[in-house]
Amino acid sequence: MATRVCYIVVLLLVCCVSLVLSTDYTVGDTSGWNSGVDYSSWTSGKTFNVGDNLVFSYTSGVHTVAEVSSSDYDSCSSSNALTSDSSGSTTVALKAAGTRYFICSVPGHCSNGMKLSVTVAGGGGSSSTPTTPTSPSTTTPSTTITPPSSTTTTTTGTHYSGAGALSPATAMLVGVLSLLKLTLL
Repeated sequence: MATRVCYIVVLLLVCCVSLVLSTDYTVGDTSGWNSGVDYSSWTSGKTFNVGDNLVFSYTSGVHTVAEVSSSDYDSCSSSNALTSDSSGSTTVALKAAGTRYFICSVPGHCSNGMKLSVTVAGGGGSSSTPTTPTSPSTTTPSTTITPPSSTTTTTTGTHYSGAGALSPATAMLVGVLSLLKLTLL
């Protein structure tokens, strides 16, 4: 019984560490998701990991956030967008490793630089640095927009979207707590 409780405590600690290590990145920092921001420079030096969130803050009706494929990113086309939001506050959970592509679908905005490419590392604090690709990639990411966990750290503040799904870290914590309850019964 003591071994079982010790095992559960270790699992809980692992879950708590994953909750603390996730980060909310406010895209563009204080400038937000707006025209005239160099998003390639903004991503420079940042390492995005599975479990982190991208928080897009912008004026509703003036800008949009559309996740697109690599080829649509390169051509600034949102006609085949994977997801699109114009609410003014969009939070995107980074749930899988790979490259994600975002553009503003308002005509002329993407071609004037309102586009973002981030490379998501596989979760273990990899040393890879995200860059804006110069050639097309064959990766087509999937998107789920979710609210960030209330225990995440943030670069410039916490913003919430209207989406209703659990973050991966929160779901994992709920699972471990359920396991703990079953074990102690």
